[in-house]
Amino acid sequence: MAHLSAAAASLSASAAIPPFNRTIVQLGKLFHGSSLLKFHSNSLFFSSTPRSRQLRLVSSAIEGRNLGSNEVSQEEAMTPYSWPDKKRPRVCILGGGFGGLYTALRLDSLTWPDDKKPQVILVDQSERFVFKPMLYELLTGEVDAWEIAPRFSDLLVNTAVQFLKDRVKILSPCDHLGMNGPTTVSGSGGSVQLESGLVIEYDWLVLSLGAEPKLDVIPGAVEFAFPFSTLNDACKVNEKLTKLERENFGKKNPIRVVVVGLGYSGVELAATISERLEGKGVVQAIGVDSSILPNAPSGNKEAALKVLNTRKVELLLGYFVRRIGKSGDFGSSIENSEVEEKVNDSEKLIVEVQANEKGAKSQLLEADLVLWTVGNKPLLPELEPNGWPFELPVTGRGQAETDETLQVKGHPRIFAVGDSSALRDSKGKVLPATAQVAFQQADFAGWNIWAAINNRPLLPFRFQNLGEMMVLGRNDAAITPSFIEGITLEGPIGHTARKLAYLIRLPTDEHRVKVGISWLAKSAVDSIATVQSNITKVLSGS
Repeated sequence: MAHLSAAAASLSASAAIPPFNRTIVQLGKLFHGSSLLKFHSNSLFFSSTPRSRQLRLVSSAIEGRNLGSNEVSQEEAMTPYSWPDKKRPRVCILGGGFGGLYTALRLDSLTWPDDKKPQVILVDQSERFVFKPMLYELLTGEVDAWEIAPRFSDLLVNTAVQFLKDRVKILSPCDHLGMNGPTTVSGSGGSVQLESGLVIEYDWLVLSLGAEPKLDVIPGAVEFAFPFSTLNDACKVNEKLTKLERENFGKKNPIRVVVVGLGYSGVELAATISERLEGKGVVQAIGVDSSILPNAPSGNKEAALKVLNTRKVELLLGYFVRRIGKSGDFGSSIENSEVEEKVNDSEKLIVEVQANEKGAKSQLLEADLVLWTVGNKPLLPELEPNGWPFELPVTGRGQAETDETLQVKGHPRIFAVGDSSALRDSKGKVLPATAQVAFQQADFAGWNIWAAINNRPLLPFRFQNLGEMMVLGRNDAAITPSFIEGITLEGPIGHTARKLAYLIRLPTDEHRVKVGISWLAKSAVDSIATVQSNITKVLSGS
């Protein structure tokens, strides 16, 4: 874990250091041994450093000069990012998910005074934006990867937003309690050091780092379970299913898939995979609650149950997973279990589950594929104690505490959206980390940065729940709109409505047109194939 602190002894006290940076150096001397910030880097964005290799660094890039020191390696070069315009405001957005990318597009679309239109740079560790709600369609072949995972460079080609593929390493904010003033654009709001060694100095920062699946909660999950959160995850699951289908072709033994979790992601996966296997496999879904989708509208829940029951998905409600491993690791437990067919292959996966009831015995489930959909962890840094004035207020779950304008508390130059933000509604409940919330926050974050730069009042964010949608297979979905009470669109109608809603939500007009044409062409081909199939059946029957 990277342990950062002000290393004033290694900084030059030359006259070239601006007065503000001398202040930072003096603070570093005063609080020597404290930390600027420490990051988890087991995540997609952060790279951790063991305590035996502690890194102490204070860096600043002012007018093209890099001022920094590295006690670990004097050879590591810090390169300041050169903004094209020295006068216009600089906005750095970390993370290219729904919150980050849509904030960047919002900023680019607003009308700005000539001298105040900000320079925007978007940093993400992947070269592609992923429209996560439609990852399930990759498993059925209903969409192609380019349609739901376009490159950032293609999406931003007609904008002034710059994209940089890199990973965040160190964040050094210097706007604590308005050190630079919350309403002025002069001076720096802080700097971001990337894994490549590039240092980006910013005036305004947007945190939209997303989250990753949390698998390290039970033994064996990290080693044997497949998450389903990224494009890479979806491709791996698809490859595994394809391999199993080939290996089991013509065999009597069914493919066994276990889905852990019965929230939206778990239910959508169970429905999609059960349809794909078409009787060639057995899908078992495990949920700790007594029902599926505990927080979903009743219409969505009923539609999902109908589909799961029709496809003979086995639901284990009120169960939790104790461990996952290979059958050889379970020893005599296999022989004493109620597994229908004794497992002869020591490499076969076994999922040990137990009912929530007191005194209940554990059960063993055989599996060819285990899918994990329970829990996630935001990719924000963990903070060292006593890091004033550089620390960010982070909740126990790892999200930045923000006020109603989406500004991080105590840091007027930093906004947080999506999974990176812990914003509470009028009832004091933290808003859910959903795509719908991130969409809406991106609009407000972009507008509020515009307002801050132009010395206008910032708007408080108010979430409007538009309803909930879920996919249940190639021709099945469920939509419960919040503005029409008691109505749920399901089956083919719900499926079509969901695709249209997401088509509208794709990032740019150009991408919407391309995807829309592609989907129309596929729909036409599918319709022709259906007609031909029906004609063939009629003719063969006659």
